[in-house]
Amino acid sequence: MNWILLVIAGLFEVIFAFCLGKAKETTGNEMYVWYVAFAISIAVSMGLLIKVIQTLPIGTVYVVWTGIGAVGTVLLGILVFKEPITFLRILFLSTLIGSIIGLKVVSH
Repeated sequence: MNWILLVIAGLFEVIFAFCLGKAKETTGNEMYVWYVAFAISIAVSMGLLIKVIQTLPIGTVYVVWTGIGAVGTVLLGILVFKEPITFLRILFLSTLIGSIIGLKVVSH
């Protein structure tokens, strides 16, 4: 169950990065809506992270959480914010995903 919560926490990290990107693109009241969504997303992500570290190793939890956030944010940047897709970006993203899976496999 805690691994599922950890994945959800990582997804909320992606959501808060998305909200920051959208806030950057907007002005006026819409910008503040994105900043509020950012604050809610980061609170949910951190709350879940706090819950998960009570039963799973902190080193593994933190790496998996940031890894999900990093991979998700890069994919979001490519798909939503039209950032470039390069061979090296995909290579290093694949390496990061492999490392996250490896840490999950060797964790107790």
